[in-house]
Amino acid sequence: MKTNTAPRKSAMLLAFVLLFTLLCGPSASAETGAASKSRTTWLWHTALIQTNSSELLDFAKSQGVGILYLQVSTKVDLASYRSFIRQATEMGIEIHALNGAPDWALTTSRPKLDAFMKWVRDYQQTAAPQEKLTGIHVDIEPYLLPIWKTDYTTLVTQWQANVDALVKQASDLGLPLSAALPFWLDNYKVPNSEQTLSSWMISKFDSVTLMSYRDNAKAVYDTAKTEFAEGESMNKTIYTGVETKPSQEGDLITFYEEGIDVLNDQLVQLEQLGSSQSSFAGIAVHDLVGWMDLSNQELAQ
Repeated sequence: MKTNTAPRKSAMLLAFVLLFTLLCGPSASAETGAASKSRTTWLWHTALIQTNSSELLDFAKSQGVGILYLQVSTKVDLASYRSFIRQATEMGIEIHALNGAPDWALTTSRPKLDAFMKWVRDYQQTAAPQEKLTGIHVDIEPYLLPIWKTDYTTLVTQWQANVDALVKQASDLGLPLSAALPFWLDNYKVPNSEQTLSSWMISKFDSVTLMSYRDNAKAVYDTAKTEFAEGESMNKTIYTGVETKPSQEGDLITFYEEGIDVLNDQLVQLEQLGSSQSSFAGIAVHDLVGWMDLSNQELAQ
């Protein structure tokens, strides 16, 4: 899910975002106070919290974001994390620690998982109540590895074991654990089982965020139907994901070409469609910087 596109970091562009917030006010989602149908987003460019925390959080708040997945980077000082999370908490935004990579599914990468969870544990022990993380989010995507096609059984078996390890450590920390998953895992089975891989993953996490990337609400909703049903059967929650950044997979994947007005309209429609599903938790917009850039493009015109 993470891309290599460089973020727009200039003060001028971020000032546009602040202007957008002041002029447009809260989104329809925020105005209705639909706390049970939250919007979430990812922030991969963690260094921005050291310089632009207010702009990031003001925009997130204006769009009705209730949960922000913030990538853990050891290059960012702990004081910046504490300050950013404290500001977010005061604005009613939860911050969940984010990390992951395709090789996190491999047994050989278990030390990477353990190091991430240790960082979270150490941070929680020293953070003040208003500065604490309130969840953990992982984005692993092992199907990007060559072994997915050459030795599926071995890869998925190792992935399952690493997920079990993450679940245990998150439970020990008393934090909910969520994961980003592609919408098509229901087409695959757990090795030596008739259970779908999507069902197994949903059963392990407190919630999952589907990368159900399409550029209209109905298509996003339709890709998530199987997972909605699986989540409902286990009393688990599902977030549907939308993309704002350019995609090499085609124009139908992202709202980058359509722009912010179409995105906003389709988000409202998607929330209306999802409200018919008891397992629907809300919408995840990928990602915060891309979302802000889309708004900046509109303001610059």
